[in-house]
Amino acid sequence: MRPTAALANERGSSPVEFVLVGALLTALVLSVLQVAFAVYVRNVVHDAAVEGAHYAALADTTLGEGAERTRTVITRAVGADYAGDVSVGQDSSLGHESVVIRVRTSLPVLGLIGVPYGMEVEARAPVESFGDK
Repeated sequence: MRPTAALANERGSSPVEFVLVGALLTALVLSVLQVAFAVYVRNVVHDAAVEGAHYAALADTTLGEGAERTRTVITRAVGADYAGDVSVGQDSSLGHESVVIRVRTSLPVLGLIGVPYGMEVEARAPVESFGDK
């Protein structure tokens, strides 16, 4: 057999191509799933902060109850590891009293493993009052 004929022979190349393309497609699918999971965690944490801020802004609740509501929602949806750093306060920077809840949590990079305090979300809600202003 001549050397050029041996190089032109494509026998056995299909399994190699399948493995190479399969590895690339698997990496692509896993990357897309990880980005989707990170976006899901961000949305859950933000929605929990919004719910906690609205709850804390009610006239018959305290700021601590709003923070606890935020922790509960995050824990039920994605786990207690993501509900560790919840801070609550009040400010009037928008022209009226409002409750502010900030949540600092991990940004998932590889499954649930992530960058500690890589994500911070904030939610505000106007404080409810019974009196006239």
